[in-house]
Amino acid sequence: QLQLVESGGGSVQAGESLGLTCTAVSRYTCGTYSIGWFRQAPGKDREGVAAIMADGTTTVADSVKGRFSVSKDNAKSSLYLQMNSVKPEDTAMYYCAADAPGVKRQRNGAWYPGHWGQGTQVNVSS
Repeated sequence: QLQLVESGGGSVQAGESLGLTCTAVSRYTCGTYSIGWFRQAPGKDREGVAAIMADGTTTVADSVKGRFSVSKDNAKSSLYLQMNSVKPEDTAMYYCAADAPGVKRQRNGAWYPGHWGQGTQVNVSS
C-alpha cells in the first residue's frame, strides 16, 4: 500500500550539510497521509525528527530545531530532510515513515507510523 525508499545518507563532518530524500510508492495521493523522518542511534530508542502531517502541520524535534528542515513535493511523492550544521550526535540510521490516509498510529503517546523504509545511515565525525 505504501512503500518508502530513503536516499542521501553518508558521512560528513560536523558543521556540514546533508540532504535526505524519501520517495513514496503508493496508491494513495501524496498529501493525503502523514509522513516524516525518524532516527535511531546505536543503543538508543527510535525518535521522531521531523514530519509533515496530513493536515499540513509540520513538526520538528527540539534537538534539531533551527538546523534541520523538512519539506515535501507532492507531485514527486517525495519528502526531504535538509540537515545543516550537523553534529556528531546526529549520527544515526534515518528512517522515513508514514501512515495511510486517516490513520495515525501511536506508541507511548507519540506518533509511530505503520509503514517504514529501510533507512539510510548518516555518520557525522567531529
